[in-house]
Amino acid sequence: MKLTTYLRDGQARLGLIDGASVIDVQDAQPQVPSDLRQALLAGHDLIALAPAILASSAPRMPLASLTLAPLVPEPGKIVCLGLNYFDHAKEGGREKPEYPWFFFRGASSLLAHGAPALKPRVSEKLDYEAELAVVIGRRGKHVPKDKALDLVFGYACFNDVSVRDYQKRTPQWTIGKNFDATGGFGPMLVTADELPPGAEGLHIQGRLNGRVMQDANTRDMIWGVAETIALLTECLTLEPGDVIVMGTPAGVGQSRTPPVWMKAGDVFEVEIDSLGTLTNPIVDEV
Repeated sequence: MKLTTYLRDGQARLGLIDGASVIDVQDAQPQVPSDLRQALLAGHDLIALAPAILASSAPRMPLASLTLAPLVPEPGKIVCLGLNYFDHAKEGGREKPEYPWFFFRGASSLLAHGAPALKPRVSEKLDYEAELAVVIGRRGKHVPKDKALDLVFGYACFNDVSVRDYQKRTPQWTIGKNFDATGGFGPMLVTADELPPGAEGLHIQGRLNGRVMQDANTRDMIWGVAETIALLTECLTLEPGDVIVMGTPAGVGQSRTPPVWMKAGDVFEVEIDSLGTLTNPIVDEV
């Protein structure tokens, strides 16, 4: 099943993708909240409901005509990993970390597929990071690795746009990862049942103005999805609608000679097998 979140009258709405069309989930099933996180928190089995949604008389809207929103507009938590690909750790001058470098993003940093990412007034060092996002569908604490994937609802593309000079002003990366409109998230969520376990073996690519900058495979991650969930739930409870962003491969702008920084007029794309292509133009903050 493929889902997206789009805007209707300025409000985020959950949609089921059927080919080139979208069916509003709540129009077809009024008992289901219009927000993906709320639908998951309420315990609705969206996969089981999909046949009824597809068979309903709810109107079909052309996907290409919709203005999208971040897939989970207000996640409970957004937990990100740094240095989670061997080649990216190496290009940053580090060996494999002994433990994942976790940091948080806030919901105000998210932006939709097609929406402009903001190059902030205060920095010229705007960088890209093509990543895999995991959306949690079930609550879990102290989950063993062999049960961890049971918590996953689905996967999507993410661009962990980073303001590098602010990121490096402090040993914690949070400030450089939370500028407004810097976390591209979309265009669709694909449920876990349609993908290999842990989304392993998917080709991931990042392109700047059509030029391939990052080219890797999710099997190259140091910590896979299952191990990451097991480690996180040693510490905190994962809940439906939480998001985990799994780190980026080599090829980021700051590690190039000379560095490559994104500027107004650029376009960055994140493409992952089976998950589509996330596209965001870059504009100056006004």
